[in-house]
Amino acid sequence: MRWKKTASMIEVHAEGEVGRVVTSGVLDVPGATMLDKMLHINEVDGSLRRFFCFEPRGYAQMSTNLLFAPTRPDADAAFLILQPDRAHAMSGSNSICVVTALLETGILPMHEPETVVRLETPAGIVKAVAQCADGKCVSVSLDMSPSFAHRLDAVVEVEGLGPVTVDIAFGGVFYALIDPAQFGMAIDPAAARTLADIASRVHRAVDAQLDVQHPTTKGLGDISYTMFVDRDARGDLRGATVLPPGRFDRSPCGTGNSARLACMVARGEAKVGDRFTARSIIGSRFDVGILGETTVGDRPAILPRITGRGWIHGFHQIGLDPTDPFPEGYAVADCWGDGMDLLK
Repeated sequence: MRWKKTASMIEVHAEGEVGRVVTSGVLDVPGATMLDKMLHINEVDGSLRRFFCFEPRGYAQMSTNLLFAPTRPDADAAFLILQPDRAHAMSGSNSICVVTALLETGILPMHEPETVVRLETPAGIVKAVAQCADGKCVSVSLDMSPSFAHRLDAVVEVEGLGPVTVDIAFGGVFYALIDPAQFGMAIDPAAARTLADIASRVHRAVDAQLDVQHPTTKGLGDISYTMFVDRDARGDLRGATVLPPGRFDRSPCGTGNSARLACMVARGEAKVGDRFTARSIIGSRFDVGILGETTVGDRPAILPRITGRGWIHGFHQIGLDPTDPFPEGYAVADCWGDGMDLLK
């Protein structure tokens, strides 16, 4: 056997959401900053993303995190998030996966009872504070990107659904937040396929009808995901993020809840110091809160904190045989859903 490309990975999940961490096989991606590297993958050469994320080496229900040496002196490590549609600027669950992998395998030293890791992302520095005991990351708290409401109660015309109301907000990436009650539905695992279809339709409509641009950072425009938002019987925040081409985040979603908190503050439904329990479509939990207020350009913004847990569940190596007819993989709608057109 001879491989022309190899990569070793640590398998990690954060509250159910898989975020593989690549520890060897990728030395670098062109670009002076992490934002430059992300844009190179998205705009110049997406072959590395397809290699990791598409079948047979990847699958729809996962992300792949590429580790890099930081480009900034105030960071301990840097990473990029690869998903089937593109590389993304930030993710709470993937940050938890990365910190868990870095500390529990000794890539960075673990200090008990607390270890601080500063992660460089295309959306900026994210401070992670890991509570550690007996060699384990018991929990990871993330000081997320400054988050803001971009547009509240925007109405888009959605094919087959008519007018749909969404909030557009930034939580490290842009979201369209959707109340499922307007379709007579609630967040329920049994309704996942129907909800995913609605989300994909809304995603297309937002892309076509709304201008979504970050006020200070070129390259962070357009929505990355849609997220259904409601509350459960206990009053906890319940959310369900849909990632292209149409599958649910299994975690409560860090960037999504950051965007949601920004909208809650903009509406007067929350304030600095408030804390909430956030639940995912499978019932897993993040603790979320609002540390403070700031501005992004001329927009009022909040400083969210997200706390969750990660678990290493495997190690493996993948490679590419030079005779393999699928060097960049493939995707088939039986598993990948009907949003194949959303794969950039």
